Amino acid sequence: MKKLRSLQVLALLLTSASALAQNPIQNGTFSGYFETNGQYYRSDSSIKAVDVPEKWLNNAFMSLSYTYGNLSMGVRYESYLNAIQGFDQNYRGNGLVNRYLTYSGEKLQVTAGHFYEQFGNGLVLRSYWEPNLGIDNALDGVRAVFQPEPGITLKGVIGRQRDFFDFSAGIVRGVDGDFQLNDLVSPLKDAKLRISMGGSFVSKYQRDTKVSYNLPENVGNAAGRFRLGYGKFSFDAEYAYKINDPSLSNEYTYNSGESFFTNLTYAKKGLGVRLSAKRVDNMDYRSDRDVSGNRLLINYLPAVNRQQTYRLATLYPYATQLLGEMGGSAEVYFTAKPKSTLGGEFGTTFLLSFAAVNDIERKNLDDTLGYDSDFFAIGEDRFYQEATVEVSKKLSKKSKFVASYVYMIYDRTKLEGKGGEVTAHLNVFDFTHKFEGQKSIRFDLEHLYTQQDRGSWAMALVEINFNQRWSIAVFDEWNYGNEISSERFHYYNGLITYVSGGTRLSAGWARQRAGLLCVGGVCRFVPASNGLTLTISSRF
Repeated sequence: MKKLRSLQVLALLLTSASALAQNPIQNGTFSGYFETNGQYYRSDSSIKAVDVPEKWLNNAFMSLSYTYGNLSMGVRYESYLNAIQGFDQNYRGNGLVNRYLTYSGEKLQVTAGHFYEQFGNGLVLRSYWEPNLGIDNALDGVRAVFQPEPGITLKGVIGRQRDFFDFSAGIVRGVDGDFQLNDLVSPLKDAKLRISMGGSFVSKYQRDTKVSYNLPENVGNAAGRFRLGYGKFSFDAEYAYKINDPSLSNEYTYNSGESFFTNLTYAKKGLGVRLSAKRVDNMDYRSDRDVSGNRLLINYLPAVNRQQTYRLATLYPYATQLLGEMGGSAEVYFTAKPKSTLGGEFGTTFLLSFAAVNDIERKNLDDTLGYDSDFFAIGEDRFYQEATVEVSKKLSKKSKFVASYVYMIYDRTKLEGKGGEVTAHLNVFDFTHKFEGQKSIRFDLEHLYTQQDRGSWAMALVEINFNQRWSIAVFDEWNYGNEISSERFHYYNGLITYVSGGTRLSAGWARQRAGLLCVGGVCRFVPASNGLTLTISSRF
């Protein structure tokens, strides 16, 4: 029945497109994107890479969109036969999972079908698609955006979230208003001080079907925000409050929830400073109270720590703790001018960053509330701490390098449920040289020293770009410091890539270590594997 409904919707959209003009493709704008990711698995008991019965697993999707005048429409079809390891196994099969029709007028935009939306920083609502994490919490319903006057943006949404190939048990409703005061208040039109403010309210409805609890069926989550800008300075803050929301994640306690997120930045040519802070308390907010993990999250809580991209830094990535955390970070970058003592001939950029995240302080209560927490009290338990020093320098018109040092403290017991606290020191040297004719070579050398967990690691990577189309990369991660000599494994990876226009094809062989893959403070676990990988993508 679901596939039949999907085909009916696709047919309706195509019929609507044909009715817009005698030749809709020529008179409108048509675009699309296709991607398939497949992996052939070999069992490798030494690294605990399990046997995969199908041997070949595959994720694929195609998106099509068409715009004609004030109307736009699109569909996305996805296929998991079966989903590659690390993805929720509820991704299984094929189906049309996204379809929408949007009208965009001078002051009003209306969408029917699937849509993505974010209010403010996302503390009360963020629907988004991140295929690398297996997250798609798109809302299926109606979205309206109204701009009655310059400086005023009003939004309203209602729908049910996508839940793999089905929909969530609950209904999500929300409104948001954003106001640019400099456009609305005459004396502020030409002022150097820029002021904006906004507010959001989101409510979810889910029937109470549990006999042993008296659960709230409507759970509201409200937020207020403002932003100030003056010259090179900007400051923004947002606070959200959620009423009691018993769920599987918080063990069905009746605490309210709250979150606070703020940024202070200063930026000018050659210098940038950013200070961030946040507090989270019981802000796990879902359209189905009985699920966990990354499933059916309504809101999004940004990470304050630096998002590390180098390979060995991803051994210990930090994910936002939805039930409680307090954190802060500071980041400074400075560019020394060319021909100066620090800058040398081409200039040098320095980056310093620090982040620390602790648990919140909790006082246990002997009732359904579970605990009480002082908003300003920092818990004694440290989740994560990190300090980074990075130097980027251009040695010539064709050569440059990045050298960095990262100090990390990561509590595996509190964040993963096992393993104890890890203290690690990471050194990275990344060098690139360009040749004539679009040729280049890159070397990436990394070393992570720790006496905990699996011990120290070393990594070496070589990447060669022969031209704009062909490139190869090989690297090896070596867990040489493992206390168990028989588990000092090499995790090797070789990849060849071809690019032509909007099409990209890559194939490789990889021995993948188990670990977390994180994007923006949201993570999924990737199990160990050994085998062939193939990715094909095309934008048209």
